[in-house]
Amino acid sequence: MGTAISMYNANWPLARAKWSVNDIPDLSGKVIIVTGGNSGIGKEIVKSLLFKNAKVYIASHNQARADAAIEELEVLTGNKAFFIELNLASLSSVKAAARAFQSLESKLDVLINNAGVMLPDPNALTTEGYDLQFGVNVVGPYYFTRLLLPQLTAAGSSRIVTLSSHGHILVDGIKWETIRDGPERKKAKPLDLYNQSKFADVVMACEFARRYGDQGIVSTSVHPGLIASGLGRTMSQTVVKIVGYISYNTTRGALTPLYAATSPEILNANGKYLIPWARIGNPHQGTLNVELGAKLWSWLEEETNDI
Repeated sequence: MGTAISMYNANWPLARAKWSVNDIPDLSGKVIIVTGGNSGIGKEIVKSLLFKNAKVYIASHNQARADAAIEELEVLTGNKAFFIELNLASLSSVKAAARAFQSLESKLDVLINNAGVMLPDPNALTTEGYDLQFGVNVVGPYYFTRLLLPQLTAAGSSRIVTLSSHGHILVDGIKWETIRDGPERKKAKPLDLYNQSKFADVVMACEFARRYGDQGIVSTSVHPGLIASGLGRTMSQTVVKIVGYISYNTTRGALTPLYAATSPEILNANGKYLIPWARIGNPHQGTLNVELGAKLWSWLEEETNDI
């Protein structure tokens, strides 16, 4: 019963939002990266940031879609975003994206790890052989964030916003043997693998908070809500239709990530988990386990050290 109530509260909140995009302060001089900012929730996030005069980089693997979004949003907001090529399914691409940004900017005020995949082809793997959902949703964002730590700390006060999902409460931890291809991964349900990746996202966000909070970085994880977004591009059309009937639009979906990225209140929320609409929620207790956080960090560090 507790899980059902928690899911309902996080996906169909009865409380009205006490914060809106109108509360976003002027962001002139702020440099922000939004991964997957060319569509869905990410595009809505970029739109609001541009309206508030931030300098925004859209990090995406699809330049044509990114260019189209940049052009559309410039007409709408009067401000232009910039493109960085980023394929989270390839760690060499992640490294190249970070280096490209570092050649352009000396600081990074906000990194929004928005891009992700959900329920792709069960046989799909990343370039390095990880389960695609874990690779794109966890390993890639970790590596990108780690590489950009010099720019995040240079900002003096910066934020890392990692999009998760409240579905993470439906799993009890990380089954390490399912991260790479093998018998255990093949037996696992695709939705469980997705929820596992989002569980790991909360753990990762907490660990960034523990390790870099004293260097001016505020790291949070965010459940944006049950949103009809571009994430469904890897799902079957039947599932997309069902989800569409019970979902909110991407404008709503952008609200809580924007709150995490811009509200002064979040300066006191390092390591917290946010849920709709713009409020602090309760993640799975297992995600707060310090030993698990250290184990995931060590594993991620080892996996990405020789890229």
